[in-house]
Amino acid sequence: MLATPPRRWKALALTTAAVLVGLTAPTLTATPAAATTTAYDSTYYKNAVGKTGTSLKSSLHTIIGSGVTKLSYSALWDALKSTDQDPNNSSNVILLYSGISRSKSLNGGDSGDWNREHVWAISHGGLTTSTGPGTDLHHIRPEDVAVNAKRGNLDFDAGGSTFTNSGGSKADSDSFEPRDAVKGDVARMILYMAVRYEGDDGFADLEPDDKVGNGSNPYIGKLSILKKWNDEDPPDAFEERRNQVIYDSYQHNRNPFIDHPEWVDEIW
Repeated sequence: MLATPPRRWKALALTTAAVLVGLTAPTLTATPAAATTTAYDSTYYKNAVGKTGTSLKSSLHTIIGSGVTKLSYSALWDALKSTDQDPNNSSNVILLYSGISRSKSLNGGDSGDWNREHVWAISHGGLTTSTGPGTDLHHIRPEDVAVNAKRGNLDFDAGGSTFTNSGGSKADSDSFEPRDAVKGDVARMILYMAVRYEGDDGFADLEPDDKVGNGSNPYIGKLSILKKWNDEDPPDAFEERRNQVIYDSYQHNRNPFIDHPEWVDEIW
C-alpha cells in the first residue's frame, strides 16, 4: 500500500498590487518558498539537511542517484498510468499542460492519444529514449500528442498565445508557458534533472540557465522564471502523491524540491 507522508504546511504568499488611477501598478513578486519538514529528513535527506549552495546540491545529487531503479522507455506507459492517475477517475490520467482527464487506454502516437512528454526536452543535451535521463519518470508526464508537439523542445518562459487543448498553457516562437496549476511542477522537474544528472555517469551535465533558444545544449531556461514559478505554485496533493508513487513503486528516489521547495533558492 502506498505510504502517504504526513501533511505539512506550505506557504503561498504573493504580494498584492494596488492599482490606482493614473499610477503604474507595481511589479508582482513571489515570496520565497517557506521552510518545510518531512518524514524523510532524518533518514533519506539526513546528509542534506542544514546545508546550502553547492554543498546542498552535491549532497542531493548523491542521495537521489543512489539505489535508483532505472526504467525502460516502454515501461513508462504503465508507470504513468499509476503516477498520473486522475484522483477522480481511476480509469484516466491527467495530462500535464492541458489539464485534461483522458482514458489510460488512449496512450500512443495518434491524434487524440496521449504520449510521453519529456519536460526536460531530450534534444537539450543529447538525451535519448535509452534507459537513463530520457526515461527518468520524475520529468516524464502524459500529454496530448498534438500539445506535446506544440511544446517540442522549447525552453520555458512567460508569454505566448493559447492553442487547441492548451488548458491555459501558452507558446510562442521560442518559449512555452505551462498553465498556472503546474508551473511549479515544471520548475521542480527541471531542477530535479539539473541535480540528478551532473555529467558523472556518462550522460550530459544538465543545468538551468537564464535564456531561451538553448537548442541542443544541455541547458534549459529561464532559471529566473522557473524559480518564480516554484514560489508561486507550491507542491499540491497530486504532485506529492506522484513523488511518493515513484519512490515507493518505481525508481525508489525522490524529487527533493517537492519535499523541500525552499531548497531551490538555497542552491540557485
